Amino acid sequence: MGEQPIFTTRAHVFQIDPSTKKNWVPASKQAVTVSYFYDVTRNSYRIISVDGAKVIINSTITPNMTFTKTSQKFGQWADSRANTVFGLGFSSEQQLTKFAEKFQEVKEAARLARDKSQEKIETSSNHSQASSINGTDDEKASCAGPANTHLKSENDKLKIALTQSAANVKKWEIELQTLRESNARLTTALQDSAASVEQWKRQFTLCRDENDRLRNKIDELEEQCSEINREKEKNTQLKRRIEELELELREKETELIDLRKQSEIIPQLMSECEYVSEKLETAERDNQNLEDKVRSLKTDIEESRYRQRHLKVELKSFLEVLDGKIDDLHDFRRGLSKLGADN
Repeated sequence: MGEQPIFTTRAHVFQIDPSTKKNWVPASKQAVTVSYFYDVTRNSYRIISVDGAKVIINSTITPNMTFTKTSQKFGQWADSRANTVFGLGFSSEQQLTKFAEKFQEVKEAARLARDKSQEKIETSSNHSQASSINGTDDEKASCAGPANTHLKSENDKLKIALTQSAANVKKWEIELQTLRESNARLTTALQDSAASVEQWKRQFTLCRDENDRLRNKIDELEEQCSEINREKEKNTQLKRRIEELELELREKETELIDLRKQSEIIPQLMSECEYVSEKLETAERDNQNLEDKVRSLKTDIEESRYRQRHLKVELKSFLEVLDGKIDDLHDFRRGLSKLGADN
């Protein structure tokens, strides 16, 4: 009847890098069909997956194999005959659980089939020895005839079966040794992978702390920017006040000119002239005070502009450093994502 599928699912297929024994290499560009097949004739089980016309998984299940869940959606198993490790990435944890349960079920069935085969071989061997002894007694009893010839033929067949059984035992011993060596290599690779993951975790913690520090610095700079905006608003108010004072000064100057003209035109009003002179002196004093205020305000404006230029230079320098740190953080995140995908 050939092989029949007994379980089918879809997953992304990976194989371990044969050169490093650490990194995963994608065997399919997208999720493909992965099936368990049962061979009725040989009483064996296989996992088969085909991507287009390419067979990417052809793994015979043996009782020594183990399917390991390495994450919520990823699992792997080692195939010593193919000398590789297969990995499957599922779209959900439920699919991974079903596949793992089926793997355990098929593995148990393979173990039972192997035990049954060994029992048949031992029974055949015992029967061969018993037939050989009985044949000898019959030869002594009958000393000839067609029965003797038939017994010899049966003995020859049983000897051949015993020889094949011994060869199979030797073959299984070699396969067991190969599986043990493969297990040792996989254990070493898993330990190296765990150490690498711990190192990446430490680096991620350091980068996260650095990111928090940079965010705090950004908050400080934003506060400084707010202070700069407040200084700009204050400068705008000072400019408006200066314009008002200049306008008032021009009015006072115009008034002073008018008073001088009046004093020249009406020389007879000396008393008024004295009053005008006093008023003029007062205006000049006010003018001097206003000029002092203007100079003070201009000085304040120059100092504010200088502080603003200095803050802009510091802000530009820090933003350049910040851009470099953010680029480093993005590179690290891409490396971490790649490692997560590999695992």
